[in-house]
Amino acid sequence: MKIVKLTLLILVTFFVGFLSGLYALPIISAPASPSMLELATATQHVKHKGQFVSSLEDSDLLHFAKGDVSISTDTITFQGTIAPGPDYKLYLSKQFVETEADFMRLKPEMISIADITTFDSFIVTVPKHVDIGAFNTVIIWCESFSQFISAAQYQVAIKEGETKKAI
Repeated sequence: MKIVKLTLLILVTFFVGFLSGLYALPIISAPASPSMLELATATQHVKHKGQFVSSLEDSDLLHFAKGDVSISTDTITFQGTIAPGPDYKLYLSKQFVETEADFMRLKPEMISIADITTFDSFIVTVPKHVDIGAFNTVIIWCESFSQFISAAQYQVAIKEGETKKAI
């Protein structure tokens, strides 16, 4: 009986340690976030703004983003908080998404912009071939666990081929 209890204790300890490592590793290995000066400079030529909120359908206590996103023709800048996690990607979508099911359904039509490696702010470069005006939503997605984090709509679709600003 003692061997079973000891084995169970070892397994539980290993499992808790493993889960703690999964949570802590992205935080420990995250690069420095952009400075306030870098963020201010990157937001000088903003064409669109949006807001990540934590109240979306598939966002939860462990998977959320809150803050402001600014989009220019060459950068996407975020100021706020993202729940830490591994393998986050930033996508652009032509439709607003707030569930994992919708993300998976629309993923073939989306474009992956960059990896997200910081959790309080970021500046990413928009690839030259990407027309940000052809999309209306920025999405943070965890590739490793196929987990929706959050989305921010920066344009509202009116009808096919036409858009207007969301904010």
